[in-house]
Amino acid sequence: MNRAAFTIFFVSSTICVFAGCADVSPSSYSVGSVGQVNRAVRGTIISVRDVRIQGSQTGTGATAGAIAGGAAGSQLGNDAAAHVAGAVGGAVVGALAGGAIEEGSTRQAGVEYVVETETGAIMTLVQGAEDRMSIGDHVLVLYGDRSRIIRDPGK
Repeated sequence: MNRAAFTIFFVSSTICVFAGCADVSPSSYSVGSVGQVNRAVRGTIISVRDVRIQGSQTGTGATAGAIAGGAAGSQLGNDAAAHVAGAVGGAVVGALAGGAIEEGSTRQAGVEYVVETETGAIMTLVQGAEDRMSIGDHVLVLYGDRSRIIRDPGK
């Protein structure tokens, strides 16, 4: 595998590893959430709307892209000036490409739910489109580091 191909592979792999942190599924919990007690309130869904959850832009993709692009670009030319110009140009192009890859790989479909609680409070919550619920469904709103709604098994 040549150096440019390896660099592209490395950048893509790095971004995909870090992009996995952006899971908005109502069925996923972080390790830190295990054993934590969360407050829950009962409610009924009064509105459902499809939304697009924009991808994350943590800078990880741009940083990895800049490093990889700079390394690959520095191989261009036969003298020091060409190596420097190639490194700078490669870093800029790599940063732009890495940022775009990160945002695109973490973009997700989501659902915005409006819930009326038993006490009459109205709240909205956006979560992943997995296990979609409908207007009139009875739910539990779970509060924690990441709030979510789940079907109410008691109703």
